[in-house]
Amino acid sequence: MTLVAGVDSSTQSCKVVIRDAETGVLVREGRAPHPPGTELHPDHWWQALQEAVAAAGGLSDVEALSVAAQQHGMVCLDEHGEVVRDALLWNDTRSARAAGELVAELGGPRAWAEAVGSVPVASFTVTKLRWLAENEPDNAARTAAVCLPHDWLTWRLAGSPGIGALTTDRGDASGTGYWSPATGSYRPDLLKLAMGHTPLVPRVLDPTGQAGESGGARLAPGTGDNMAAALGVGMLPGDVVVSIGTSGTVFACAGAPSHDESGDVAGFADATGRFLPLVCTLNAARVLDAAAGMLGVSTAELSDLALEAPPGADGLVLVPYLEGERTPNRPDATGSLHGLRLSNSTPAHLARAAVEGMLCGLADGLDALGLEPRRVLLIGGGARSEAVCRIAPAVFGRPVLVPEPGEYVADGAARQAAWLLGGTPEPPAWQPGVPELYEAAPAPGVRSRYAEVTAGI
Repeated sequence: MTLVAGVDSSTQSCKVVIRDAETGVLVREGRAPHPPGTELHPDHWWQALQEAVAAAGGLSDVEALSVAAQQHGMVCLDEHGEVVRDALLWNDTRSARAAGELVAELGGPRAWAEAVGSVPVASFTVTKLRWLAENEPDNAARTAAVCLPHDWLTWRLAGSPGIGALTTDRGDASGTGYWSPATGSYRPDLLKLAMGHTPLVPRVLDPTGQAGESGGARLAPGTGDNMAAALGVGMLPGDVVVSIGTSGTVFACAGAPSHDESGDVAGFADATGRFLPLVCTLNAARVLDAAAGMLGVSTAELSDLALEAPPGADGLVLVPYLEGERTPNRPDATGSLHGLRLSNSTPAHLARAAVEGMLCGLADGLDALGLEPRRVLLIGGGARSEAVCRIAPAVFGRPVLVPEPGEYVADGAARQAAWLLGGTPEPPAWQPGVPELYEAAPAPGVRSRYAEVTAGI
């Protein structure tokens, strides 16, 4: 049996899966937590990776390895490869003003959409670099290279062989704001616009390129978490995936790059040579965690409570902008509760409003893609909630398929590693389990009430 490993270095934790390269069968796995926060020294990721690898039984028998990680995070290195400052993560919104400045300086949203397929918001690396240049000029001047979380971890696994050896893939590069999916090349002028100089950036590998070796195992290019999830779930052209994790994402597999000047849809590339138009919300599964915490119940009990209340929660609407928001671009917004009356002041109604509010934001993202999907696949930690699975079809207005629970990002990375070994034109055809179908009568009133409330924000 030939074994491959896949790593998911997410916002909250590191997961490692070991799978059979030919069939995709899971052999063993491990995980370790990351500290909380929106900025973090990358050494924490490295330590968690070592712990997760140990929990998974080590990598001595693995022939290829791939790292997927949270997108957009700004990792700055000096000329010796030392970390300049804590990495700013995707969900750090301090660069919101910098994003607005950059959009205006290039000539507006259309100019950015045409340049790199996306209009930058606070999540994007390019905006964090502008923030660094304006607020920490000494650190900006020391920055000789800029990379992303997965790039840095892959480089460390390869033995940290000098900053000139940094690599990335087209999927993760497409979330920086200075690499164009349409042309497949960096835009150094945009990097200079952000920082005032042009630090070294990682070389972009082909989907089956090799980033180096680690302990005898070949290193695949790795990718961003959403791109890996698409590989892990077996996404096909015509599919739309709704992923409910720390962030909420809605993305499709497309054959051509997208350019949405409204900024709602990010025109990313995927990990296969295709494209991944994507809508992202900052607030997803942690909305459920927050609601459960307020009610003093577990997330499983929150699910049960939500199913006790009627659709629409008798007029109670939760707008879940608990950490600001990315889509719509409202980084300084806060959450709000609307329509509270004595008749709906119950734990069940609040639980229902939390689930529906989170799903309404994702449904807006589904609409923004402008597609009539062949299938809608619901994945991520939030998809393990029975209430989410049963309420989603009503809010989305269409059936949803929920694959068997799994570590889709780590699985996608493992599949990429197997692809590197196989050298085939397409990734290996691992067969996922049969997804469960959820159907419900559409509840347009839930969406319309949510739209009415958010229109005034």
